[in-house]
Amino acid sequence: MLAIRDNLAQCLSALHAHKLRASLTMLGLTMGVATLITVMTIVQGANLYVENKIANLGTNVFQIARTPFAVTDFNIIIKALKYKKIEIEDVRAVEEGCTACGEVGATASASVKARHEDKESTDVNFYGQTPNMANIDSRTVENGRYFTTWEADHRTSVCLIGDTIVQRLFLGVDPIGKNIRIGNDEFTVIGVMEKVGSVLGQDQDNFVIVPLPVFLSIQGIHSSLTINVKTSAGNFETAQDQAQLILRARRHLSGKMENDFFIGTKDSYMALWKSISSAFFGVFILVSVISVVIGGIVIMNVMLVSVTLRRREIGVRRAMGATQGDILKQFITESFMQCIAGGAIGIALGFLVALVLRTYTPFPASVRTSVAVMGVIMSSAVGLFFGIYPALRAAKLDPVVALRSD
Repeated sequence: MLAIRDNLAQCLSALHAHKLRASLTMLGLTMGVATLITVMTIVQGANLYVENKIANLGTNVFQIARTPFAVTDFNIIIKALKYKKIEIEDVRAVEEGCTACGEVGATASASVKARHEDKESTDVNFYGQTPNMANIDSRTVENGRYFTTWEADHRTSVCLIGDTIVQRLFLGVDPIGKNIRIGNDEFTVIGVMEKVGSVLGQDQDNFVIVPLPVFLSIQGIHSSLTINVKTSAGNFETAQDQAQLILRARRHLSGKMENDFFIGTKDSYMALWKSISSAFFGVFILVSVISVVIGGIVIMNVMLVSVTLRRREIGVRRAMGATQGDILKQFITESFMQCIAGGAIGIALGFLVALVLRTYTPFPASVRTSVAVMGVIMSSAVGLFFGIYPALRAAKLDPVVALRSD
């Protein structure tokens, strides 16, 4: 019986003698493992990306609105539109009655056109906010300043803008102090918010922020508001309970009557994202696994061809004293070595894809050690599983028949 070192040397010699066949054999598994590593990297990176970009709420911030924040059932939204609007009095009631709440602010939104001189930007998100949203919102002012309580109370025509508005209306010009027109109203730009970028195809920087009283005077006092509450981690659940009780009392909801408003947290957005993405990425992972299995089938087929073409070699070895176990180990080891090599190359390609994504895009792609280990284990398992049948067939060849082969 051959020693392990001799068996490995025999396998390496056989693979070296048929380099093209070995390369083609590894190619299928390489692409399968590379696809799996890439998909897992995208899945993990997307979850982190969404957590950092889409869920802009801090861990200690929650929102209350008339319509749901994270839902896939459109009927729920239709039903919610019939609920009573949240008004500025509700905001004040929560601010005064919620002892566990820290900062309590409010926002409202609409879609408008923004103009500066002869330039125009469409589908602009027009936000009205209370001054303390500067402390609640996770975005910060990059240039200029936020509006003050005095400016909000006196309905001063000032605004802050996003980077998209800067690029479309003020390219090459400092926007601070310049005027921007929303409908028939003109505002002075006093600040530029930090750039967020496009998230899943949605521009997050195409907006104008004005004081909430100014927004309500333009869009109507009957716009439904969104209450934003920032509190400490220890009071987070208590603050939600208190705010909910205050609104239920104001809306005369008693007993088992369901809320006619919705509370949203960072976890709400993440739960929605994961429910949407799980099926989507599940299909990708299934395709990757199928690709790996196809790579294994290719290995088995090439190994079967190799057994047929090497019948004389097998016959000579058997005639010189090699046992069925030696032949079996040789072919299984060849299959295993090809799979390990193909898997290693696939993992390297996965790391390369992650590096390219991380370098040239804002996507936080990285290959975790657990994923790389899973790739090695999968390639090893494929090599063993799909190499057994060709190895058994080679081991069971009759030495006399094998020696007579051409």
